[in-house]
Amino acid sequence: MTNLLSPLRRLVAQTDLQLTEQQLQQCVDYVRLLDKWNSAYNLTSVRDPQEMLIKHVLDSLVVAPYLIGERFIDVGTGPGLPGVLLAIYDPQKQFFLLDSLGKRIRFLNQVKLQLGLNNIFPLQSRVEDHQPQPGYDGVISRAFASLNDMLNWCQHLPGLNGQFFAMKGAAVQEEIAALPDFVKVTAIQNLQVPELDAQRHLVILKKV
Repeated sequence: MTNLLSPLRRLVAQTDLQLTEQQLQQCVDYVRLLDKWNSAYNLTSVRDPQEMLIKHVLDSLVVAPYLIGERFIDVGTGPGLPGVLLAIYDPQKQFFLLDSLGKRIRFLNQVKLQLGLNNIFPLQSRVEDHQPQPGYDGVISRAFASLNDMLNWCQHLPGLNGQFFAMKGAAVQEEIAALPDFVKVTAIQNLQVPELDAQRHLVILKKV
C-alpha cells in the first residue's frame, strides 16, 4: 500500500486538529486494517485507502472538538466510524461502539487489539435492546437514516445531561422541522472536511 502518512499530515494541516505522530500512525493503521478486512467483510463501499483518509478519517475527526463529556456511544458504528477515530483523537474519553452485525464487532475487536485502543468498547446489540447504566454523555450517529428515527430509537441512551450528536449531510432543515417534541436543537455546526466535495453538519440536540 502506498504511503498514507504524508497525505494524512497534509489533510490534518488544513484543519485546527492537533494530532501527535503516534495518533497519525494509529489512523493510518486503522485504514490499513479496514482495507485488509474490507474484501472479505464488505465493511465500507469506499475501496481506495487514499479516499478513506478523507471520507472516513477526516470526516470523523472534525467532530471531535464539539464533543462534551466522558462516555459516548456510537450507534450503528459499522466499521467504527466515527468512534474509532474519535477514540484515537481523545484517549481520555470512552467510546462504546454499537452494531448489530457480528462481523463488524469482530473487526472492531481486532482494531482494539492491534491499535492498543483501551478506550473503545465494541458492543453487539440492536440499539433498542441496549440498556446502559448509567446513560451516556453523548449519543453519536453518523449514518442513521433520519434524525427522527435516530432520536426515537436512541432516546433511552443519554444520561441526565446527555446530548445527541447527529452527523448529517446537506439537507438538515427539513429533518429538524419534523423533530419529535422530546428534544430541542442546541447547535448546528457546519463541518469543514478538507478535500471533501460535500456538505457536512453536526446537529447537537438535548432532551427537553
